[in-house]
Amino acid sequence: MERIASFCVDHTTLLPGMYLSRQDGEVKTWDVRMKRPNQGDYLSPAAAHTIEHLFATFARNSRFGDHVVYVGPMGCLTGFYLLTQGLTDQQALTLTTEAFAWMADYEGPIPGASERECGNYRLMDLPAARAACAAMLPVLQSLDADQLRYEARR
Repeated sequence: MERIASFCVDHTTLLPGMYLSRQDGEVKTWDVRMKRPNQGDYLSPAAAHTIEHLFATFARNSRFGDHVVYVGPMGCLTGFYLLTQGLTDQQALTLTTEAFAWMADYEGPIPGASERECGNYRLMDLPAARAACAAMLPVLQSLDADQLRYEARR
């Protein structure tokens, strides 16, 4: 079997940031990398689950919502995938930056965190999610659309 594109990225040099992981027609898969891989500092499962609910809710309700295909956590707990269709690189970065600013300050009930709406609704940690998003926000704010490629951030 062929190796998938995300396994071809050198994870020993990967820094927190936002990267175009792949493009399939108009669908772009964004690697929103919050933690350095294999360094022992990961998102907790509860924080990642909380961010998943918040990020997806914000993204799909934003002015870019019609262009959001998917938001989901990486199994390695170092970040998220954001799939968009019909957005420029700058628009995807703007969406992600706005989402992280909103999540860093979010207070209130976690959207979709009830027994009826979620398969593991008790696995939530809003303080840890907020802290992780607040730590990622300056990274996103320091980027411009020309830096959203793996080779541009080494």
